[in-house]
Amino acid sequence: LEKPIYGSWVDQFHGKGAFGLNFIDLMVRQGNIDNPPKAPLVPGFECSGIVEAVGDNVKGYEIGDRVMAFVNYNAWAEVVCTPLEFVYKIPNDMSFSEAAAFPMNFVTAYMMLFEVANLQEGMSVLVHSAGGGVGQAVAQLCSTIPNVTVFGTASSFKHEAIKDSVAHLFDRNADYVQEVKKISPDGVDIVLDCLCGENTGKGLSLLKPLGTYILYGSSNMVTGETKSFFSFAKSWWQVEKVNPIKLYEENKVMAGFSLLNLLFKQNRSGLIHNVMDKLIKLYNEKKIKPRVDSLWALEEVKEAMQRIHDRGNIGKLILDVEKTPTPLVGENIFISFETSLFI
Repeated sequence: LEKPIYGSWVDQFHGKGAFGLNFIDLMVRQGNIDNPPKAPLVPGFECSGIVEAVGDNVKGYEIGDRVMAFVNYNAWAEVVCTPLEFVYKIPNDMSFSEAAAFPMNFVTAYMMLFEVANLQEGMSVLVHSAGGGVGQAVAQLCSTIPNVTVFGTASSFKHEAIKDSVAHLFDRNADYVQEVKKISPDGVDIVLDCLCGENTGKGLSLLKPLGTYILYGSSNMVTGETKSFFSFAKSWWQVEKVNPIKLYEENKVMAGFSLLNLLFKQNRSGLIHNVMDKLIKLYNEKKIKPRVDSLWALEEVKEAMQRIHDRGNIGKLILDVEKTPTPLVGENIFISFETSLFI
């Protein structure tokens, strides 16, 4: 092992465990991120498993502990090594698949709602991609505060499945601004935008005075199997520009949130630990629960990526190390995933 950068190491996760699949993994695969790592690489930023070994200075963890962790790449592996401050014990009632679905989604949702936007009783929230992992985490966390109204956009086929978690649902391709204003003429207090800012103007127009617009993702950057430099540049050029003077005049707040940058570039793991403690408490109180869309074998990662690429998931997709691939109809041969995993 290389010398630890952040402290003592915990070696983990041999034989049992799971990995979370996120949009950022698709962006890494397509090269749509700043300073992508050189190939070959192992993807993945979150996982769950069993502690197999610990560093000499590690306290509070023992071999055999069930844990979940953030990892700066290399999460999709049989054995994962990550600094101690990125590791958290799994509650007794939480499965490995739920644990792999927990850190990224719920920490992102909690930080945006409570640390950035200061969600309080009686407020209203509009969240895009309400059927996704973060969207469902947002809806659950909003339900822990009295009288919070949640608006959401999602593909119409998801509406039936998530109607109980979101008060007002709109088709992602509809004119949601007018629909929201019919229900709440003054607009909303918080807008959570994972669409790379393509609807920034609409989101800001919906904000009440002192409202907060948060850009936290870029799911619409993943549009095809590959994406050329020119198409990437075009997408960036089409992002709406914001006039800071207008923000000042209208008393509106615009913010951005990147959990991975906060963890791995800005060294705020202590803050994230405090948030995880609060989230685990809410889980133990049965107020929140990760929503797992489906489990996939490692050999099925191509199909799993296609599902999240097509926005077919409701909740989180999980790669499960113990799951065997689903047999192909009329076929007896499975194609190795290695050539696509290490692109």
